[in-house]
Amino acid sequence: MFKIKNIEIHSPVILAPMAGYTSFGYRKFYEQFNPGLTYTEMISDMGLIYGNEETKEYLNFPQTNIPVAVQLFGSEPTNLAKAASIALSLNPFIEIFDVNMACPVPKVTKGGAGSALLKNPKKCGDIIKAIKETTGKAVTAKIRLGWDHKSINYLEVVKELEKAGCDAVAIHCRTAKDLYLGIPDFNIIKDLKKVMKIPLIVSGNIYSIEDAENALNITHADGVMVARGGIGNPYLLKQINYYLENKEKLDNPSKEEQVKYCLDLAKSLIEEKGEEKAMRIYRSMAPRFLSGTINCKSYRNRLAMDLYTYNDLENILNDYLRGN
Repeated sequence: MFKIKNIEIHSPVILAPMAGYTSFGYRKFYEQFNPGLTYTEMISDMGLIYGNEETKEYLNFPQTNIPVAVQLFGSEPTNLAKAASIALSLNPFIEIFDVNMACPVPKVTKGGAGSALLKNPKKCGDIIKAIKETTGKAVTAKIRLGWDHKSINYLEVVKELEKAGCDAVAIHCRTAKDLYLGIPDFNIIKDLKKVMKIPLIVSGNIYSIEDAENALNITHADGVMVARGGIGNPYLLKQINYYLENKEKLDNPSKEEQVKYCLDLAKSLIEEKGEEKAMRIYRSMAPRFLSGTINCKSYRNRLAMDLYTYNDLENILNDYLRGN
């Protein structure tokens, strides 16, 4: 559908980076729903520079059929370039580096990283340039509209990124101060694609086919990111892809299909992390597979509170299917 540098992105539907979610096991499971691109969780530049073992685990993935962008966060060009070089030494399969210039969480922005970088557009460009010169790989950035509604400067940031050789830009259509509240404003960037020479990906509240179609129709972007809307609803990626290609809607998955997806993702996470850790993480994911179904509250509560083993997951989901 489009290219990031020389890398073919075969689908406009992108699995967004999400801290605490998009580990290798999560991405591996979602490959069956045909995302054009996936991202690692965000990786600290200083964690790599200091050799933190937990940080290095984010880079433990093999070569895959679907491109993976390694998302770094930090505040200084030199450190981010050094971290990218270390990442490549740990995983030679890396094709794309992405720089997180969008995270609004205070523990990230107070150190000058994430969306705090938007306050200094030139530094945003300097970071891209430093990583490209050091690694020779494709480098992208994920940004927001600006720091707050008094300083919406996405256009200035995009110009600096392009000038530095950035290979694609993803924009979450909120400001940093908005966090994840309110409705993303895609209309603000409706003319941006006309002045961009590189691919544009849009992000923000994509929970349905209609959300994706609306975002793409307004912005004329090359791709659309599915983030929280895909948690517990992996089939949404396939539905959006199919609709964009055929202008026909696929039916929602059945209860039985949703249960199978829930079990399969659990297996993938257990294979990656071990049962105890995977099930601890899964307490926040598994209930989402039951969202929108009738009389599911008690089962969702059990998944959130009583999930310790894969057998627990199977038993709760079997009770759900039987209506017990």
